[in-house]
Amino acid sequence: MGLSRSKAMRAVADREVVDLRAPVTDGDQASRPRNGSNGHGGPEVAAVADDEAELAVGGEGTKDGKKKDGRAGKAKAKKKAAKAGGKAGKKAKKAAEAEAKAAKKAAKKAKKAKRSKAAEETDTPARDDLAARLAAYPAEELRHDFLLACISRAIDDREIALQKQSRVFFQISGAGHEALLLGLAHELRPGYDWFFPYYRDLALVLGLGVTPEEVLLQAVGSAEDPASGGRQMPAHWGDAARHIVTQSSPTGSQCIPAVGCAEAGRYIVRRPQLGLTAHGDEITYVSLGEGATSEGEFWESLNTACTEHLPVLYVVADNGFAISVPASEQAPAPISELVRGFAGLHVWSIDGTDYLTVRETAKEVVSKVRAGVGPALIHARVTRPYSHSAADTQSKYRLPQELEWETLHDPIDNLERTLVEGGIITRDEAQEIRAEAKRIVADAAKKALAAARPDPSTVLDHVVALPDIPDPGEAPPAKEGDELVAMGEAIRRTLHEVMAADERVRVFGEDVADAREAILADVEGKGGVFGTTHGLQRSFGRARCYNTPLAEANIIGRAVGQAIRGLRPAPEIQFFDYIWPAMQQIRSEAATIRWRSNGAFTCPTVIRVPIGGYLQGGAIWHSQSGESIFTHVPGLLVAFPSRASDAAGLLRAAFRCDDPVLFLEHKHLLRQPYTRDPFPPADHVIPFGRGRYVTRGTDLTIVTWGATVERSRQAAEQLAQEGASVEIIDLRTLVPWDKEMVAESVERTSRLLVVHEDVLRSGFGAEIVAWAADQTFWDLDAPIGRVGAKECHVAYAPELERAILPQAEDIAAAARQLLAA
Repeated sequence: MGLSRSKAMRAVADREVVDLRAPVTDGDQASRPRNGSNGHGGPEVAAVADDEAELAVGGEGTKDGKKKDGRAGKAKAKKKAAKAGGKAGKKAKKAAEAEAKAAKKAAKKAKKAKRSKAAEETDTPARDDLAARLAAYPAEELRHDFLLACISRAIDDREIALQKQSRVFFQISGAGHEALLLGLAHELRPGYDWFFPYYRDLALVLGLGVTPEEVLLQAVGSAEDPASGGRQMPAHWGDAARHIVTQSSPTGSQCIPAVGCAEAGRYIVRRPQLGLTAHGDEITYVSLGEGATSEGEFWESLNTACTEHLPVLYVVADNGFAISVPASEQAPAPISELVRGFAGLHVWSIDGTDYLTVRETAKEVVSKVRAGVGPALIHARVTRPYSHSAADTQSKYRLPQELEWETLHDPIDNLERTLVEGGIITRDEAQEIRAEAKRIVADAAKKALAAARPDPSTVLDHVVALPDIPDPGEAPPAKEGDELVAMGEAIRRTLHEVMAADERVRVFGEDVADAREAILADVEGKGGVFGTTHGLQRSFGRARCYNTPLAEANIIGRAVGQAIRGLRPAPEIQFFDYIWPAMQQIRSEAATIRWRSNGAFTCPTVIRVPIGGYLQGGAIWHSQSGESIFTHVPGLLVAFPSRASDAAGLLRAAFRCDDPVLFLEHKHLLRQPYTRDPFPPADHVIPFGRGRYVTRGTDLTIVTWGATVERSRQAAEQLAQEGASVEIIDLRTLVPWDKEMVAESVERTSRLLVVHEDVLRSGFGAEIVAWAADQTFWDLDAPIGRVGAKECHVAYAPELERAILPQAEDIAAAARQLLAA
């Protein structure tokens, strides 16, 4: 049973899927007449009753029976005569009825002809309006879009079939979104604008010029897949030439990088000397489903896009479901209503299944964004005729009536009707176009299936690409009269240095700027809570050193978008303890870009993060270490210096990397006298993966980094008084780390102790110990030891903090055990 017209219309308007697509009830259906009767039986029922009555007449062979038979015979004869008369009457009656029926039919036909003529006169304006709307576009362009829509659907169908044959290993379709995306594609410029699509944007990428074969190469996981070389599942688009940015899977996470990309475009277009490409009227397109608008990163991106007045076009394709969760359980109102409070955001709500409406709206919206009016959002209601993906069966949670509604409102069928009614194509031509689409996709599938398979030996290609930097050796020793700077000051000076040398470098985060421009001349300026960015805004202006909202994902995501455009952003997370909201942007976006795009895109960004304890009062939320969590992320480089010259040398190297760097700056070390060095010359650049010897020794090797370097040195002094010779290695970087230096040292000392500030369990020391046990086993004369923080959080009271974090005496005690073994 289908939906009533009124309910179907309300379903289109409101997308209240559960309530408005409910089945229409029949009321008291059981009591209604059946088989066309009036409720009391028709002619067939009366005939059956007469037959039964005749069967009941009869008697035995007695006299009375004979009398009865005689009477019965007379009655029968009488009845027969009456019946004959009745037949004649009925015949006459039938003739009269037939004559009346013919007259009624003729009258009805005349009335229908009259109504048809009236309807034709009434429909003429509607047809004229449709013709005028279609005339705005070349007929061949309209036919081509219909072909692309059919190709898009045919690709979905082909992938589903191949997935059942285990020749495609995952499938997620763009069915129901074709009219929306093809209508938008005409106003967008591949290789000029920038695109952050999502997995249902198949028709968009086809409209931008990606071929069916290229799409299917990804579906089959071919080495020739131009988007990822077989590394990404289907519908994860990427095309560097067309500026389709390599796509990730987390829903909504693409929104903040899109904002960063738009920021970068504005910055680059004013600086042609950078040699990077940007256009004054370019826009950044970002799309997502209505379910993904529940993600916080979507809202964070809107905040920045509106605050900075950026040319970002948001397209929210609303098909009513986030997998199985209906829109009514996702949000209290449609997204076009929820975002109305964002000042400067221009909002449209349209029927995304209506191709002409989309084209007309897209022209208006895109022209406004190109003109610089700020961001815009199109909320488009679309359909989802297929399940969420091949791993989903939507009939498990949707009624047949709902799925029937999807079929009746299919955008491809709507487009065909529009083109046929408008005289652009005939119905026969429409069928030929559909058949042509299937042939094109079948041919593309054959080529994709025959294409080369990926080489397993290449899996480690494009994880990171370290720059070729020669090892400068130890920094020059201090001379009499040299100025010594602490680690925090070395970082500040290095940032000034790299910003002066490279206009691509931008520093941003919470509190990193000095002050508002209007009062900058009258105040000292902040420059970060630790002063490491002080003076950058004064020296380089707000465009290169600026504050951001208190939103860690926003800070890192914007850096990702800027890095994709070729800038060298240096975002700061104020405290390591608050980095976790940015984890998705660090791990799922920044760290995977090079690998997931098979080297087509990179993400050169230096993420500066104050870390660590030993603060006396930092407590849980300002004293954490947790570097091992990030060393576990492929594609992310990690530096952790412990003194001024190393901080400068490593920071210089970080800005030469084309991959994301997590640059950890220990808070306790920023101003400590023992971190002081002469500020090294500009050519002192330390390559990642090179440790340094703090002390040399023969009896025991201590491997450490960060704040425990000094505590290990203090422990070594205690042990030296006891006659032990301890060698200390400061790793300086954890990804990569200097395995060769550790192996060479252990070969000489035959004992190894790993020390770090983080908790012992699953700390990075466990990785070093596991490697050393495997690679240096035959050189060891004792078990490998570890020292780390107790397995609890860092406390506020100084007595508790001291008991929790490793101290020099703890390190010395562990060393004595190994030396005695």
